[in-house]
Amino acid sequence: MSDNPEKKAPRKPLIKWQKPNVGVIYALIPASIASIYFFGWRSLLVIAVVSLAGFIAEFIFLKFYFKEPVTSAVFVTSLLFSLSMPPTIPLWIAVVGIVFGVVIGKMAFGGFGRNVFNPALTGRAFIYISFGSFMTARWVSPIETGFPGGFCKFAADSITRATPIRILAAGKKIPLLDLMLGNVSGCLGETSAILLIIGGIYILYKKYANYRIVFSGIISMLILQSVLWLGGVKGAPDPLSALLSGGFLLGILFMATDPVSASQTNTGRWIYGIIIGSITVLIRTFSIWPEGIMFAILFGNMFAPIIDYSIKNARASKS
Repeated sequence: MSDNPEKKAPRKPLIKWQKPNVGVIYALIPASIASIYFFGWRSLLVIAVVSLAGFIAEFIFLKFYFKEPVTSAVFVTSLLFSLSMPPTIPLWIAVVGIVFGVVIGKMAFGGFGRNVFNPALTGRAFIYISFGSFMTARWVSPIETGFPGGFCKFAADSITRATPIRILAAGKKIPLLDLMLGNVSGCLGETSAILLIIGGIYILYKKYANYRIVFSGIISMLILQSVLWLGGVKGAPDPLSALLSGGFLLGILFMATDPVSASQTNTGRWIYGIIIGSITVLIRTFSIWPEGIMFAILFGNMFAPIIDYSIKNARASKS
């Protein structure tokens, strides 16, 4: 044996698992299982393909530019992106979206912890604008309720059905129980309000998400929605239906609370949440876009650094 054996440098792990990210994944498991129940096993295929594409995109970028392991944050991004997809989304479009979100939305800014915008929403916004018909006009009804539901089918029947947001904007009613349980058309993971709330309570309890953003976002949304609804504004549904429909709960609980792209100061988080909740209502009511939470969060991401900078400067001037 050699007297001076060469010491090999410890090999870096392929994936760096972070407890908060793993906790968010746990919180999204109920909504993911529900997506299979309502829309069939194709939803699991979407999640798997998107997660693989997101991992490969980040792995290649990190390997050649940063020499760092992939973080578990990419799986949170991929899962949130998947759950925000329509059930009929072509797999290749989903792959384009997640790769854009990871590479342009995160890696181009320097990787984990440096991105300005939420990567999942960056990718979704890109394909929402680029492939509008696939993202807005090809909704399907959930598979007939009652066990085993979608667990015995690959995909839901291609029966076009308006989403709850469009139905409510047209002045029609949707039973609140359907919105709570998820027996409505919509994106894969946004339909069951009760499961999203349960997951949201979990990440708030574990402090993986900041309650200031969630509370201020929900309260501001309900207040402005109530004002418009009581004022008889066309296209403004009642506040409870608006809260439980569309992707608002998925967005405010799991995307707006992204600790990297959200405000970093406590005061800023209250302001940031108010901006998101209010703009969501305004976009839903007065724009041609049926769902406003995506653009509202991206708008909030853009102003989060300015909000924090202003708050810190104000505090410094008083001291």
